[in-house]
Amino acid sequence: MTTQQIANRAYGTVPANVVKRAVASRLVYALQPSLVNFSGRLPSPYEPNERHPAHIAGVNALTIDRFDGRYLLSGGADSSIALWDLEAQPMVAEGYPTYAPLTAVSKTAEEHKLGITQISFYPFDSLAFLTSSYDHTVKLYSSETLAPSASFDLDSVVYNIALSPIASHLLVACATQHPTVRLVDLRSGASTHSLAGHSGAILSTAWSPTREHILASGATDGSVRFWDVRRSVSELGSLDMEDSIGVLGKPSASFMRNSVQGKAHRGPVNGIVWTDDGYHLVTCGHDQRIRVWNTDTGANTLANFGPMVKNSDLAPCIPLLAPTEYLQPEKDILFYPNEHEIMGYELFDGRLFRRLRRPEQQRRVHDARSKGQRNGKDRITALAWRAHDVEMYSAHADGSISAWIPRTEEDAELDEEAEEEHEAKNESRKRKRGVLDEIYQDLTKRPITFGGL
Repeated sequence: MTTQQIANRAYGTVPANVVKRAVASRLVYALQPSLVNFSGRLPSPYEPNERHPAHIAGVNALTIDRFDGRYLLSGGADSSIALWDLEAQPMVAEGYPTYAPLTAVSKTAEEHKLGITQISFYPFDSLAFLTSSYDHTVKLYSSETLAPSASFDLDSVVYNIALSPIASHLLVACATQHPTVRLVDLRSGASTHSLAGHSGAILSTAWSPTREHILASGATDGSVRFWDVRRSVSELGSLDMEDSIGVLGKPSASFMRNSVQGKAHRGPVNGIVWTDDGYHLVTCGHDQRIRVWNTDTGANTLANFGPMVKNSDLAPCIPLLAPTEYLQPEKDILFYPNEHEIMGYELFDGRLFRRLRRPEQQRRVHDARSKGQRNGKDRITALAWRAHDVEMYSAHADGSISAWIPRTEEDAELDEEAEEEHEAKNESRKRKRGVLDEIYQDLTKRPITFGGL
C-alpha cells in the first residue's frame, strides 16, 4: 500500500473496500512457494532424515472448508484420507515447519477400494464431507471421525462430484464413465435421476453459484451442456467454440442455443468452473485450450491463453479462480495446474503473469528430463484456495501438498537488507578479529631481553 493510499483512506476520500482490494490484489500477484511441508508421519528419532509424504501413493484431491478456512482435506491415490489443521502450530522437521495430519485413515475394507477422484466439504457444514472414487462409489463422511455414514454405488467410475454452494436441494452432480450426469439426493439417500444428452463419459460438473438449479457438465465428446434440474427435459443447450456472438448477440437467461451440435473443445472436457458472479464459465479440454464463456449468451469470449497449456488426462483438471473480493473489478485471475507448474493468468485476456514452481521440483524435473524420462509423479492434481486468506494449496502426484503464500517486493527488500546487515556484522567481526590477531602477533614477535645489574 502506498503512502497516498493510506492518506486517502485516513481522510475518508477512498472507501475501505477499495484499499482492501488494492492491497489484496498485490498479494495475489505475489504468490510464491512456501517452506511449509505436509507429512503423513513425522521423522522418528531413529530415522531423522527419512521423509514421509502427505499420502504415500500420491494426492488426487484437495479442498479447504469455506467457513473458517482452517481445515484442509486431502484424498490419496490409495484411497487414504487426511484432515489437516492449518491453524495448528507446525512441528520442525529437517529444518522446515511441517504439518502432521489432525486425523487420517488409510485404505481399509470400509473405505474406498480404489483411488479418490474428488473430495468436497458439505455445502453448509464443514462437519461432513463427500468423496468420489474410481471404485464407482460416492461416500459421505463425518469430518470428526473420518468414518463413512453413507455410500452410493453408481455402477461406473466417478471422475468428479459437485455440490451447489447456495442450493437447499442437496443434490450431488456426479460425472461418471456413463454418458449421463447422475444426481444423488443426500436427503433421501438415493440416486434421483440422470441427465442424458452427452455421447461420451462425463468428466466434470459444476453448479451455478447464483442459480441453484442450473448445472454445467463437460464430457469426452467435447461438449459442455447446461441443465435445469427442475425440468422434465433438463437440457437447456450447449456451447459452441465457433460462436463468439451468442444467441443473436442478445442475453438469454435460459442458455437456449440455436444448435445443440456445437463443441466447446476439440477433445474431452475435464475442467469446468464458474466465476463468482455466475456471468462467465471457464472450461478446459484436451485440445490444450482454456476457454471463457459468457453464460448469458453462450458466446465464446475468445480469451487466448497461449500455447503453453497442457492437458491430457481423464482425471479432473480444474482451474482455480482467485476470490473476486481480493481483486480489482473486471480483473479476475485464474490459476491453472499445468502439469508440473501453476500458471497464473488474467482471466479475460489470457495474459500470463506468473509461472509457479517449487524449488525442489525444478531439480527433480531436470533430473527426469536428463534421463530422457517423463516425470509424471510431480504432476499437480488439484488446487484449493484458503478462505479469508491470500493462500493457495496444491496437491501433487508424488504424494506432497504445497502451500503458496505472498512474497512482495517489500518482503524481498527486507530480506536483502537483513542479509546485508548480517554480512556487515560478519565483516565487522572479521575486522576486529584481524586487529586482535595483528596485536597478538606483534607482541609475540618482539624480542625479549633481560638486563643485568
